[in-house]
Amino acid sequence: MIFNQLREFRQRLYETLGNARDTIFDLMDAVLVSGCIMSYVSLSQSPVFRRQWPSIYEGLQDSQLPRATVRKLLVNQIATEQQPLLAGDATRWNRPAAKTIKDRTSSGGSNQAITVGHSYSTLAWIPEAEGSWALPVCHERITSFETPGSRAAFQLKQVTRQMSVRPLAVYDRGYGNASFVNQTADIEADLLLRLASNRCVYGAPAAYGGRGAPAKHGHKMKLNAPETWSVPIETVEVDDPKLGRVRVSRWSEYHFQKSPKRPMEIIRVEVLDAKGGKRRFAPMWLAWLGQTMPPLETLWSNYLRRFALEHWYRFAFLECPLGL
Repeated sequence: MIFNQLREFRQRLYETLGNARDTIFDLMDAVLVSGCIMSYVSLSQSPVFRRQWPSIYEGLQDSQLPRATVRKLLVNQIATEQQPLLAGDATRWNRPAAKTIKDRTSSGGSNQAITVGHSYSTLAWIPEAEGSWALPVCHERITSFETPGSRAAFQLKQVTRQMSVRPLAVYDRGYGNASFVNQTADIEADLLLRLASNRCVYGAPAAYGGRGAPAKHGHKMKLNAPETWSVPIETVEVDDPKLGRVRVSRWSEYHFQKSPKRPMEIIRVEVLDAKGGKRRFAPMWLAWLGQTMPPLETLWSNYLRRFALEHWYRFAFLECPLGL
């Protein structure tokens, strides 16, 4: 059955490619079966590439990838028996010597060397609760006119429009801010965001007293200052087979200063008794936004599944260079 599904998927993908589809399809197969790829010429020497090496350049020049159609085909592979989990992140491919590449952007600063290159934004489906599989449905370059947050929000919006169920989208601390929360306000997806430990969040304001402008913020809670924390509305402890004894606490109806209309559930994950007792874990802060929150005992572990995306980046960098 799996072989038949794969054959059907490959046939449908081939039919969507348009001009130069034979060359592009052979090129994709060559990427999948080749080891470390150094150049297009090396791909032309793959046994599954059945053409001469100049056809690679001609095929890439003649082809016009129908992104929306291909994305729809990929989205249709996402299982929907349970709430799908999507993971988003961005990565950097520095190209300081490639002076002719268009639209290079700079990165670095704050004790890091400044260099130039391209950044890429990825949105992937994480199909397994445990494992290293990450199946990208979007992988696009971030232009000099965008930010990682704006490109990630656009990708999430495009993908959720083609999904029949509401997914849970997980992002690292670079997206745990008011800007990203506001940009995803009209997207049909639940969010699980990691928060920097020095973030401040605000509770719901007190009832309007009748004088002056209504308050937008209530109690200020600084995540790295325990004396500012209110009493959590829910606390559970679970035994994780890998981490050990874990305590999970939740505060409700908090928001960022610049996104008062987007209330969040704030979650603190603390490893009480690490497995083996040798490694110490710093507490992790998360924010959840959505319609129906999963049980606290399992919600926090969904964030850990996003690390499968790192395996995809390892493949993209080492096996199939992003800048090829």
